[in-house]
Amino acid sequence: MVMSKVAAMIGGDAIIGAAQRQHARRPQRWLKVAKIYNEFEEECATSNEKLKQIADAMTMEMHAGLASEDGSKLKMLVSYVENLPTGDEEGVYYALDLGGTNFRVLRVQLAGKSGIKSQEFVEVPIPPQLMVGTKQELFDYIATELAKFVGDESDKFHLRPGRQRELGFTFSFPCNAIVNCFRDSHEVGQDVVSELTQAMKRKGIDMHVSALVNDTVGTLARGRYDNNDVAIAVIMGTGTNAAYVEQAQGIPKWHGPPPKSGEMVINMEWGNFSSSHLPLTGYDTALDIESLNPGQQMYEKMISGMYLGEILRRVLLRMADGAALFGDTIPRN
Repeated sequence: MVMSKVAAMIGGDAIIGAAQRQHARRPQRWLKVAKIYNEFEEECATSNEKLKQIADAMTMEMHAGLASEDGSKLKMLVSYVENLPTGDEEGVYYALDLGGTNFRVLRVQLAGKSGIKSQEFVEVPIPPQLMVGTKQELFDYIATELAKFVGDESDKFHLRPGRQRELGFTFSFPCNAIVNCFRDSHEVGQDVVSELTQAMKRKGIDMHVSALVNDTVGTLARGRYDNNDVAIAVIMGTGTNAAYVEQAQGIPKWHGPPPKSGEMVINMEWGNFSSSHLPLTGYDTALDIESLNPGQQMYEKMISGMYLGEILRRVLLRMADGAALFGDTIPRN
């Protein structure tokens, strides 16, 4: 079942209930609403056979993406992460998660097999003017807020004597204030770490950026800390993505030295997946045509939070126009 069907069931059930009450005395209108709803549900249907076809199509794209850089709709990015947490890690660690409108700073005290002993975090909005300003302005702001957070470190967090604080830097998607699509460029990624490091020095923060990963790889690492059998991570939020552990010999496009672990984490960037087997509805097609990137990120447009509300709005508009869902006058908004 694709998420657009889930959205239809959640929003649609409420709509049908409201329509039943509103049109109790006008059964013809109710029947039209129900007909549109049922048609949409049927369009979204994913039988076991269809799910198998979608899975097979994605598997083919995955192999193609692992074979060459431009051979697939799926980028299958090599993350350069070959070792994931074992669950034995101890000490104080920081994380910075940079999003499009805010960033989060996290502090954890790891206690090995006992798990996370303590954790604290703060979420900070990014002023709009900084998102279109210079890299230095943005990172100076981040470093200023980070310094405040470090300064509030309580006694329950114990940094080992002689050790420097370590920071993991993760991001949800490219930020124009840094550089377009920096997640797709290893060199640009290094520049981002350099910018953050310099900003921390300017603000007097003694901290080392020890890892740069996107949010999906970070989610996989977090899962592995709790359970050594975790091998896949999926993000289902504003956007969607997946990362997993691949055997090194299964990555023909990898020409670097073989990882000592024999494994490599792959960032799939699966939002761009598309296949004739996907249950693409007329609402999905219309949304894609009117989007900023027609023909791209089709899978993401069908299942992620950024688009589900718009799909539901289009269903409601069809009901309002064809079945007078909200009465004889269609609301402007």
